[in-house]
Amino acid sequence: MSRSIVPFLVGCALAFFPLAAAGQVQVLETRPFGSTTGPRAAVPDKPCASDDFTIAEMGWPSAAILAHIHARVIAARFGCSVRTVPGDPEATISSMTTTRQPAVAPEIWASRHADIWNGALRAQALRAAGDTFSGGALEAWFVPRYVLENHPGLTAASQLGDYWRVFAPNSAHRAQIVSCPADWACNLLTAKMIAAYGLSDRFNAVEPFDRFTLDRTIADKVAQREPVLTYYWQPNGLISRLDLVALDMGDFDLGNAQCMAIADCMPFGASRYAPDTVVIALAEWVFVNAPEIAAYFGRAQMPLEEMNRLLAWQTEHEASPEEVATHFILTRPQIWRHWTGMDAETGASRQAR
Repeated sequence: MSRSIVPFLVGCALAFFPLAAAGQVQVLETRPFGSTTGPRAAVPDKPCASDDFTIAEMGWPSAAILAHIHARVIAARFGCSVRTVPGDPEATISSMTTTRQPAVAPEIWASRHADIWNGALRAQALRAAGDTFSGGALEAWFVPRYVLENHPGLTAASQLGDYWRVFAPNSAHRAQIVSCPADWACNLLTAKMIAAYGLSDRFNAVEPFDRFTLDRTIADKVAQREPVLTYYWQPNGLISRLDLVALDMGDFDLGNAQCMAIADCMPFGASRYAPDTVVIALAEWVFVNAPEIAAYFGRAQMPLEEMNRLLAWQTEHEASPEEVATHFILTRPQIWRHWTGMDAETGASRQAR
């Protein structure tokens, strides 16, 4: 994520639910992750600087899972008294601004709430410790892995003009890309991207009626080992369950991306989906009074592939966020140990020997 002023285009899907309106261009303000706004207070004996360290648990699965993972790890590693509290993006940002609580919101889609986020930054009430996720695009065109294994030359959306027959059912004269429901913003973006990549003469967009139909369409084709090209987003358990792989969507072009969000505008060229800014938000006092915890969250990026697996595991086992957090902690120590700084300590110990 850029440390300067960040222009962005609102995309079409959150981790849990899609936006229904067309994208808008807004400006998201940031402050450097390591900066402070005043003299640093003395570091207290308690790393969390509070007897009641609170983490916002948002209402969609990935954010709820992250809240419980961080609560468990911080309590165990730093000996803090940590609890999760119910959260909603705008209400949580407002509360962090006015009451300094909760201390942490692990998954804030700041670019979806730019006005209130910018206001909180200007009030010096909170700040991003780092990005929530790492390792991939949040929105892209996906294909099942077996398609890439059968056609190893296909790696990018720009190559689909050469591989369109792969996605043409029953040797039809036009191929298909599964888009999203007509009232989702990504429906417009996908149609514009088909044209921008020069695929209008080769591809038709299939518009599923709703989210259930979208998922069922993809799952049915994968069950039959049929080639399928689809718009989708992550983190999302379906990507892991069906072993979908994102195509390289190329570079981001602000002008083309802005044009794609306007119904009567035709982009001059292609662009990948506009990046969302998804951050771990900390109340400003955490940076000042609990620097160890701020440093932890500065390292605590969850790989998207891992979150996709966790969401798939949650569905398969009908598990609660707490149960998913336990599963992650037991099975992925190589990820969370890095967040805590334990890997660095182990390395220093080995060097000393």
